[in-house]
Amino acid sequence: MRDDLPIDVTLEVRDRCLCLHLQRAARAVARRFDEALRPFGLTNGQFSLLMSLNRPSPPRIGDLVPLLAMDRTTLTAAFKPLERRGLVRVLVDPEDRRGRRIEITDAGRDALVAAVPVWRRTHDEVDALVASRNLDGLRADLLSLS
Repeated sequence: MRDDLPIDVTLEVRDRCLCLHLQRAARAVARRFDEALRPFGLTNGQFSLLMSLNRPSPPRIGDLVPLLAMDRTTLTAAFKPLERRGLVRVLVDPEDRRGRRIEITDAGRDALVAAVPVWRRTHDEVDALVASRNLDGLRADLLSLS
């Protein structure tokens, strides 16, 4: 053990680090939703991607970046397996032929319709685990960090 990095610093980080605690909580919640959505052939991330497309007109990839907090390259790659499965379709943007829009297909909507009741039930279980029960405050706090 070095004098310039005592165990007290490790304990401080363990007890105080919001990043560590948010990452641990995010992984635990993601595992729970991945398990719940597995029967529908979806991960929690794919469920969120598909749900982000459930809107009146197909969004541009850039429109989804702030909502999903993903960069364009990662987002484009994340849509590839959904496109291969026929759950989404990539369209040329009629307003800018260089751009792309992502459209949810009927098969994608069918997957969401089937998965939403399980998502709701799983969300109720997660909500019940939050000790403070101030879920709106927790969501607001988390949104303020993004």
